[in-house]
Amino acid sequence: MEKWDIYDKDRNKMNKTVNRGDYLSDEEYHLVVNVWIKNSKNELLIAQRSENKTFPLMWECVGGSAIEGETTLDAAIRETNEELGIDLSDSKYKLIGTTNRYYEGCPDILDVYLFEKDIDINDIIFQNEEVNDFMWADYNKIMELVKNNKFETNIFFDEIMDLVK
Repeated sequence: MEKWDIYDKDRNKMNKTVNRGDYLSDEEYHLVVNVWIKNSKNELLIAQRSENKTFPLMWECVGGSAIEGETTLDAAIRETNEELGIDLSDSKYKLIGTTNRYYEGCPDILDVYLFEKDIDINDIIFQNEEVNDFMWADYNKIMELVKNNKFETNIFFDEIMDLVK
């Protein structure tokens, strides 16, 4: 069972862990990451959610929750490795932004990272339970997916898109 460290709204770690899926009060937050990967062609690596997940077959960046003992940077590297078989540990990165989000029973603190790495699409080994497909996409392709309601944006989507225009 995956365990999460719990934080207050100001990101102070509380002396508490919970199992993934446990109900969190309005004062309890867990850490979540969104991971964008940009190559030297100014394309972003995006993944299509598995048909068995919520928002099935929607395109998005990689992401997930930090587990007990992890920073969000640790979680970003682990999630990308788990979902796509990509090691970002030696990659240049930038924290794009942080925000607190409220979901009843599961508030979170979201960190959004942008990594720079050229990856051969043939080297990607994706996790079937999480990912249905993946591709490198330029600004126009992503905006087309957004227009057709096939891409799940996030709070820092515009900032990311500005970096690849």
